[in-house]
Amino acid sequence: MTKPNSVQANGPSLLLRGLRKAYADVVAVDSLDLEVARGECFGLLGPNGAGKTTTIEICEGLTAPDAGTVELLGLNWNSGANQLRQRIGIQLQETQFPDKLTVEETLRLFRSFFRSGIAVDEVIRLAQLEEKRKSRVGGLSGGQKQRLAMACALVGNPELLFLDEPTTGLDPQARRHLWDLVDDLKKAGRTIILTTHYMDEAERLCDRVAIMDHGKIIALGTPMQLIASVGGEHIVEFAAARRVDDSRLIGDEVGEIDVPALLAIPGIQSHRVDAGLHQLSVSELHVAVPRIFAALGSQGLHLNEFRTHSATLEDVFVGLTGRNLRDE
Repeated sequence: MTKPNSVQANGPSLLLRGLRKAYADVVAVDSLDLEVARGECFGLLGPNGAGKTTTIEICEGLTAPDAGTVELLGLNWNSGANQLRQRIGIQLQETQFPDKLTVEETLRLFRSFFRSGIAVDEVIRLAQLEEKRKSRVGGLSGGQKQRLAMACALVGNPELLFLDEPTTGLDPQARRHLWDLVDDLKKAGRTIILTTHYMDEAERLCDRVAIMDHGKIIALGTPMQLIASVGGEHIVEFAAARRVDDSRLIGDEVGEIDVPALLAIPGIQSHRVDAGLHQLSVSELHVAVPRIFAALGSQGLHLNEFRTHSATLEDVFVGLTGRNLRDE
C-alpha cells in the first residue's frame, strides 16, 4: 500500500468547533465539537435527520457552515481549498460516472486531477477491478460501481479519506475485501472518516465511533466503551402472552408484564421494548435466564419468542435513539 503524500504528525486530522448549520427553522448541526486524530478510523453514525450528512458535507467543503470552525490537516476551506483538494479523498454514497468511459479511462481522468498519486494499475488491483478494466461504466453492477468509487477516492493518494457507506451493494466477499483494504489504509497512516449502516462494520473497522441525533453527538468512544455503556454483556429478547384457556394465547401488551419484578433479578441492568419485543440488558446470562423464566411463569405468561445475543453497537444505538439505524 502506497504511503500518503505528506503526512504531518502534529495536530488532529479533523477539528470541528462550535459547528452549526440550519435550514430555515430546522437546525441540522447544533454547536458540534469533534476531533479526529491522525491515522484514526472514525465512524459517524446517525439516523436520517440526525445531521450526519450535513456535518460530512461541511467537512468535505461541499456545504458552508453558518457558524463554527472546520480544520482538516491543519487547513481550512477558506484559505487552503486548493491544498485540501490535493490531500483528501471522497467516496460519496452515490457517484455518477460517465457511462461511456471504461473503468481504466475513468480512473485515468480522476488521476489527472492530482499533482501526484497512486498508479492507475495499482488502484485497479486494490479495488479488485482487473477483470473490468476495459468495461464501460454503464455496464457495471452496483457493487462494481462502489469499488470504482473507492478507487477514484484513492487515486490521489489522500491523507484524509471520507467513505460514505462504502460497502452498500457489495456481496459478502467483496465487503470483507474492502474491510481488509481499509485496514491497509490505516496501516499506511491515512485518517478515515466512515459512515455506515452496518453496525458490525463500525465495530470491525472503527477506532472510535460518534453517534449523532438531532444535530448533536450523544455518544462518543471506542466500540467497546460504547457497548459497555449498555450496562450488560448480553441482550435477552422475548415476547410473551397470557394463556386464557388450553388452546388460546392472548398477545402481550407492554403494561401486562411486571417490569420492576424483572429488574429486581440480579444481573439485569435495564429494560426496554423494541418492535414488540422486550429487551433486557444482562450481565450474567446463566444466572438471569432461569430467573426470567420463573418470573414470567409466576405472572401467568408463556414465551412466544426468546433469544439472546452479545451486546453490540446496534443495541447502543437503539438504546440512545429509540430506533434501529437501518429503520430509516
